[in-house]
Amino acid sequence: MISFLVGVALLIIGFFTYGKLVEKIFGINDRAKTPAITKNDGVDFVPMKPWKVFLIQFLNIAGLGPIFGAIMGIFYGPSAMLWIVFGSIFAGGVHDYLSGMISLRSYGKSLPDIIGHELGPVVRAIIRVVSVILLVLLATTFMSGPAVLLQNLLQLKTIMYHGHVIPIVWCAIIFVYYIVATVLPIDKLIGRFYPVFGAVLLFMGVGIMIIMLGWHSSEMPEVFDGLQNRQPSTMPILPMMFVSIACGAISGFHGTQSPLMSRCMASETHGRWIFYGAMICEGILALIWASAAGSFFADPEHNLYGIEGLKAFAAQHPGENIAALVVQKISHTWMGVVGGILAVLGVVVAPITSGDTALRSARLVVADALRLDQKPILNRLAIAVPIFIIVGVMLFVDFQVVWRYFSWFNQTLAMFTLWACANYLYRQEFYTNLHGLRQTSKYRYGYIVAVVPALFMTMVSASYLLISPEGVHLPERYFIFSYVLAAIATFVAWLLFRSWKLKYENYRLRKLL
Repeated sequence: MISFLVGVALLIIGFFTYGKLVEKIFGINDRAKTPAITKNDGVDFVPMKPWKVFLIQFLNIAGLGPIFGAIMGIFYGPSAMLWIVFGSIFAGGVHDYLSGMISLRSYGKSLPDIIGHELGPVVRAIIRVVSVILLVLLATTFMSGPAVLLQNLLQLKTIMYHGHVIPIVWCAIIFVYYIVATVLPIDKLIGRFYPVFGAVLLFMGVGIMIIMLGWHSSEMPEVFDGLQNRQPSTMPILPMMFVSIACGAISGFHGTQSPLMSRCMASETHGRWIFYGAMICEGILALIWASAAGSFFADPEHNLYGIEGLKAFAAQHPGENIAALVVQKISHTWMGVVGGILAVLGVVVAPITSGDTALRSARLVVADALRLDQKPILNRLAIAVPIFIIVGVMLFVDFQVVWRYFSWFNQTLAMFTLWACANYLYRQEFYTNLHGLRQTSKYRYGYIVAVVPALFMTMVSASYLLISPEGVHLPERYFIFSYVLAAIATFVAWLLFRSWKLKYENYRLRKLL
């Protein structure tokens, strides 16, 4: 219980301290007109109240990641709790805030255009492809995951495909909702119903936390029990755990969602509460589910407690969606039939509301690339329909496979986003110092807040590509070489950033002279 309570306290403190520092480094202008005001089109650029924008951002990013990802992450041990806390404060919060605020300053640009402006046209083209692939993978996982949970609540027709069950009726219902939510103006469906969905999600999280602290605090995982890896040696903490827990600590997907909300904000002063604050709330939610999964499956008869009990439960259900089963079992056992149904529905709502905005983001990324006006509904359908077809086909791929590929694309996109944010902060700082301006940030080397997590995520992404089954899949005896190669790749990324800095400085000085 101590580790959980300290973790929650650190997340809250981080919002009011480190979050405030990042805001100061960025340098907000409360008098600037936002894209929601200057480009209001009644479809995607629509000013909304700050609390609504916050709830939408929270629900957008709080999909399966902070719940399923946290559950799968706690298999590695209490070290997962440290990653959730410090990742949210120093990586995820920075990533979400900067990507959202840069989009706000860039007239609501989508993430690939933001990255492309900072890292070049070739990277822009790559990131456009990566973003659409990521969003399609996410929409697929965020359809099949909730469908499994709903199938367990109300048994409807399923089909078998290559050994895994597809709850076809629930998938169809969610699919229809995705189509409607993706095409309609953002304030017609999303803006009206997300506050209700948010209440259900918060009920679920708070309910699980109260019961866990009141009756199961002694079984909760503690950091001082040891940070050793509880998974097989072929699944090392670095990088596997840092990829498994994505949305609960840092997620490239969040960067695709932040521009959606930057197009609905009426003031820059709301940015820290909307972007950084939503990430901190998601970190708390991830910490709740990691602790719950690590404390629920105690089995004194077989001398299994905490995480070992969870592993024993997983061994009894090979080939099944373990995270979904864990959510269902904990919710029904701790909260009764009615509370359990509401709790499971909370977990269902979160990914569905992320899935629809993922497809909305995919539509906007493609529209920005094609420069296709999205006010006419036929233009929206022209882009959305092919994307829906791809998602429908992806439903027949095994959930675990889709989730693993999504996870790597997710963290790699976060890496590129952080490097783009570092470039932006440096350019802003250099321009301010060069011209003696007093607006924006007064901090020297403020770009370090983005460079440090960018370096770390480069190490994670590179090593995962070498070690994971989805990548090169080097044997365990070569793991040390994987880390060396990943460290070299990280060092090269740093050198490229340094080289870009020197070129930019020389360019600006030549223009001045």
